[in-house]
This record gives sequence, structure tokens and C-alpha cells, in this order.
Amino acid sequence: MSIFLNRKSVRNYDENFKIPRNELNEMLELALRAPSSMNLQPTRMIVVESKEAKEKIKPHMFGNILQLDTSSAFIIIATDLNKFETGIKVFSDSEHLGFLPKEVANRQKDIIKERNNNYNKARILNEGYLDGGLLAMQLMLVAKEYGYDTCPIAGFNKQTILSALNIEDENLQPILIVSLGKAKDAGYDSYRISLDDAVKYY
Repeated sequence: MSIFLNRKSVRNYDENFKIPRNELNEMLELALRAPSSMNLQPTRMIVVESKEAKEKIKPHMFGNILQLDTSSAFIIIATDLNKFETGIKVFSDSEHLGFLPKEVANRQKDIIKERNNNYNKARILNEGYLDGGLLAMQLMLVAKEYGYDTCPIAGFNKQTILSALNIEDENLQPILIVSLGKAKDAGYDSYRISLDDAVKYY
């Protein structure tokens, strides 16, 4: 239970510490185990770690510069608005690898094709925010398990930040950033509302 009780939003990291790439990849792979709507897995992560890349996106941040400057990795979490087409591969691969029977995979692919014809961009984006939020939370808990700290960040220009990195993909919509690193300053303890305020039984 410690990771749930001890996770805090940390804003100042040891700027001289770099998380080893293999360890970072382990954490990202575990984050990708988060659930998503229909298991379409539309969430993508753009890892900003070099000083040059950080300087490029700095003008597109609405504050949160301390996290940007000091974190080992500044992870832009985005959703693929083309998820119904890319999702077909998920079920084809699932069938090929033996995770799903052929009839189940085909049924899911038929549903995906139907939704691709009937869902508008707003509905797809709304689901993308939910899926991305689930992955972000999983990433933050995984990072804490590995001994690192994080901070979720929504204060940035979602329309321009990817262009600053020369990423031009109209189907890729940024939704959240997670800063990740070795804490230099401990995060503040925070108050949580009571169970009585948050939960009602019927």
C-alpha cells in the first residue's frame, strides 16, 4: 500500500541524475499495461529528455518550468485519434499470438469498424482523455515503485507543443504531461476529503 499513500506530486528533481534508458523503458512498458476502451491502446508517449528538446517546448508551457528543467524525463502523453484503424492490428496480433480465438477477434474488429463510421472526433477525444489518464496514473504508481517521483501537468499548449518537436501528425492529440525523476525536494503532504464526502451508497 505504500506507493498509494506515499505518492506525491514532486516539482523539483535532481537535475544531474538521469534515469537509465533500460529502467525507463521497463517503467513505460508497465505503464502500457493500463486498461483502455475496447483495449484499443491509443495512448502514445513522447519522452523529452535532452536539454535541446526541453528548450524547444519551454515556450509552449504554461508554467511548470522547474519540473521541465530538472526532471530526468518529461513525458508527453497523447492519444491517437486514428485509434479505430490502428486498433485493428491489436486484435489481429492478439489472435495471431493466441490471446483471442479467431471468432472473438473478428467480432471485435467488426465492432471497431462500425464505431469508426459512427464516432465523431469529440467522442474519440473524450475516450482518449480517459485512456490517457489511466495510463498516466499507472505510470506514476510504477515510477514510485521504482523509487522515482512524478508530477502530472496539464498546463501547456496542446495545439503547438508537438510541432515544437517537429512532430506533425494530425491524429496525435496531447492530453497530459508527466514529469519523472529523482526527487530533490519532497512533495507536500496533501489533504484528502473524507470517505463520507466522496462516497454515497444506495
